[in-house]
Amino acid sequence: MASTAAGKQRIPKVAKVKNKAPAEVQITAEQLLREAKERELELLPPPPKQKITDEEELNDYKLRKRKGFEDNIRKNRTVISNWIKYAQWEESLKEVQRARSIYERALDVDHRNITLWLKYAEMEMKNRQVNHSRNIWDRAITILPRVNQFWYKYTYMEEMLGNVAGCRQVFERWMEWEPEEQAWHSYINFELRYKEVDKARSIYEKFVMVHPEVKNWIKYAHFEEKHGYIALGRKVFERAVEFFGEDHISENLYVAFARFEEKQKEFERVRVIYKYALDRIPKQQAQELFKNYTVFEKRFGDRRGIEDVIVSKRRFQYEEEVKANPHNYDAWFDYLRLVESDADADTIREVYERAIANIPPIQEKRHWRRYIYLWINYALYEELEVKDPETTRQVYQACLELIPHKKFTFAKIWLLYGQFEIRQKNLQNARRGLGTAIGKCPKNKLFKGYIELELQLREFDRCRKLYEKYLEFSPENCTTWIKFAELESILGDTDRARAIFELAIGQPRLDMPEVLWKSYIDFEIEQEEYENTRGLYKRLLQRTQHVKVWISYAQFELSIDSEDRLQRCRQIYEEANKSMQSCEEKEERLMLMESWRDYEEEFGTLANRERVCKLLPEKVKKRRKVTAEDGSDAGWEEYYDYIFPEDAANQPNLKLLAMAKMWKKQQQQQQEEEEKEEQEEEPQVPRGQEPGENLEAEEQEPMDQREQMENDDDDRDDDDDDDDESSSSSSSDSESGSDRKDDKEKTEQTKTDAEKR
Repeated sequence: MASTAAGKQRIPKVAKVKNKAPAEVQITAEQLLREAKERELELLPPPPKQKITDEEELNDYKLRKRKGFEDNIRKNRTVISNWIKYAQWEESLKEVQRARSIYERALDVDHRNITLWLKYAEMEMKNRQVNHSRNIWDRAITILPRVNQFWYKYTYMEEMLGNVAGCRQVFERWMEWEPEEQAWHSYINFELRYKEVDKARSIYEKFVMVHPEVKNWIKYAHFEEKHGYIALGRKVFERAVEFFGEDHISENLYVAFARFEEKQKEFERVRVIYKYALDRIPKQQAQELFKNYTVFEKRFGDRRGIEDVIVSKRRFQYEEEVKANPHNYDAWFDYLRLVESDADADTIREVYERAIANIPPIQEKRHWRRYIYLWINYALYEELEVKDPETTRQVYQACLELIPHKKFTFAKIWLLYGQFEIRQKNLQNARRGLGTAIGKCPKNKLFKGYIELELQLREFDRCRKLYEKYLEFSPENCTTWIKFAELESILGDTDRARAIFELAIGQPRLDMPEVLWKSYIDFEIEQEEYENTRGLYKRLLQRTQHVKVWISYAQFELSIDSEDRLQRCRQIYEEANKSMQSCEEKEERLMLMESWRDYEEEFGTLANRERVCKLLPEKVKKRRKVTAEDGSDAGWEEYYDYIFPEDAANQPNLKLLAMAKMWKKQQQQQQEEEEKEEQEEEPQVPRGQEPGENLEAEEQEPMDQREQMENDDDDRDDDDDDDDESSSSSSSDSESGSDRKDDKEKTEQTKTDAEKR
């Protein structure tokens, strides 16, 4: 660097790049490498060979190399590669003692270096220093006993030297450290190479204890099978099954055991093994087991065996489902259906007991609806399949004791129990059970079932008592009143039936009063008590003015075979029409008028028909405001309303609207006529005729048009006068006047045009 007089260094100026735009020709890295390869810039000439001709040069060479190695070692003693290179160089010069010394010095630096021990021992073995090698291996496995490579090399060396006892001794020392599985297999294979089967068996015994895995037990059994010891192989499998138990069960062990027995043609043993395993292994872990079992049955079993496989698989699946969720009653139903199809009574009963033991945790009926069918199916199975009535009775009684009747009950259980006792010809127990049900937890279904039972037994007095109890429990039930009255009617006691109907319609609350009244009326009609029927209709019309009641009343009068039936029917229609004039439901009133119209069309005269047709309403489309739920304005909607002539006569606004509508219609008709006349008055020149040929006709035409227009004006003036008179009372006088003014202006303009023409 240049320096100034003051001694400061001068910083050289860096040349600035003037043009930073990319070059037109770009050079890629690939091109640079290709050019470098072509020019061979990276190749260096080989170093010159040196030839040592005398001992002095050799000693000088050795001195320089040793000095270089020692310098490298002094720089960094921990780099073991420098020591190994140094020792290998000495070994190449046959200086074994020096190489040994270097290795020992290196071991003093790092005695845990595996590569160092291996190189040291390999050097001694290359130079056939067996005892030295043994010494090194002993030291290595003593210092680093977990390095398997030392043991493998040591045992291999002893076996290559033919020292079997020494090799076995090394293996024994190795096994004391409980190494990995491959070490045990190496020991076993070593003994098998020298036909020591018993010693190999003893090694397997220790091996499966040190590494207690399924695959090792299977290898042990296959070892016995391979050497022809079938009984010992079976014993090994049995010991393995016992060793793992049910907590650590594995499908691979059972599959291997079954295949072992299959090779020995012990098919029954195979089947027992598969079934034993399927009963104990979870479904998710037994896929391979099911597959092998199915294949085995297809090969060596019959149809029954194949079905057993499928049943076992499904049964196992259901077991898993009910274990996962004991309150999954649908899974229990499927499981029970399966075992009922192929199992003995004790097994089925056991599954039923397990199922019904899972009582719903919450006393709410919706949680018990599925559960209760387990008891029903259990009882039906005991009665129909096992044919054990005493057990069935116990099932029903246990179920009825379990249900919390104070909160809810199941009428079907009580009824099924009663029907069961009747099938057993024990009527007293059936009545006692149903009576207890009505006393504990009365329900409509219980009353109906009990009454139906007594009806079938023809115990009508008991039915009457039950109906009385039923009506005390639920007096608003119209169906019960009707059924009670029907019973008395069937028994021929008309007065009792009528009294029951009277009591029924006198109740303050009824769930279906219209049905009750209809039944009462039908009853009186059936008894041909028409005056009573009319009285009922009148009483009913005092309570309700429903249109269907009026129509039914009219049809009743029409159905009676009497001389004045038509007059009575028409009178009822008229009364109904008067009564419903104040009704807000116009659809019901329309329904009445349509029914009256149909009646008059069938039975009435022409005058009556016209009278009824005039009473029919007019359908009008209207608009009304719609209000949303929050009270805001939701716009307008269109709807249809009915305007009855009787109502329209009482409302002057409706009459005014009708007159305005008629006037508008007349205006439209007049406008259409004017347009037609204008089209007819347009002059047309015939083809091939000159304008001057018929001059007289042209002069005559305006006169005719003028006369015609004057007549039209007179007619329109008369119409306008009539309109003025008819609309004098209307609120739209200003509008009609403006319309007439426009019409007069149009007429005057037309006259002016005609005169000019």
